[in-house]
Amino acid sequence: MANHWMKDRLKSVPLFRELSDYELDSLIAISHVRVYKPRTFVFMQGDPLERVYFIHSGTVKIYKTDLSGKEQIVSILQTGEMFPHAGFFLKGTYPAHAEVVEEATLIAIPIHDFEQVLMASPELCMKLFRVMGEKIVDLQNRLEAQVLHNTYEQIVLLLLRLTRTNAVKQGKWHRLTAHVTNRELANMIGTARETVSRTLSQLKRKGLIDVDEHGFYLIDQEGLEREIFF
Repeated sequence: MANHWMKDRLKSVPLFRELSDYELDSLIAISHVRVYKPRTFVFMQGDPLERVYFIHSGTVKIYKTDLSGKEQIVSILQTGEMFPHAGFFLKGTYPAHAEVVEEATLIAIPIHDFEQVLMASPELCMKLFRVMGEKIVDLQNRLEAQVLHNTYEQIVLLLLRLTRTNAVKQGKWHRLTAHVTNRELANMIGTARETVSRTLSQLKRKGLIDVDEHGFYLIDQEGLEREIFF
């Protein structure tokens, strides 16, 4: 019964969805389920890199801090995603903080054991490389946005990125599936909260964004694309 329960949770992770029962059994043997309350840390930047995590449910914020304590948000992760994306086959430390935003059920796997599974499963290894490749492309796109676009355009591009990674379609809108504050949006692109607030007000007046009754952002993806690309 316990194995069946764990197998269902592993299959909810896209990376593991097409694995055989034999391959899943090897993961079940090394997997542990942990529940985290909001505003608790899964790990902190600089902690020894010991485990890789997969999100069964909930929301986790990944961010870095500099010596002054300034926060730079790397990503907002939700159901089906993994973290960290770096450090495999290397001994080191976690490159960022992982803080729970909404109560999260995580599947934790010791990184050494996960590496052994990867070496025995070329298909799983290739899937992981694809995920890591997508993250590299995303980071390149963010760097390009900072170099080639002004702050207004960077905020529009950020909202478009969130519609692809953290949203569901509702009519003409894309509704963000995570609560994101103006400060958090600012910390994603390294600008001031006041700048984000002014830009969001402009976009709302143009009818390109809104907020629903639960406080989730509603984004007109096609409208924002016209705003930035035409």
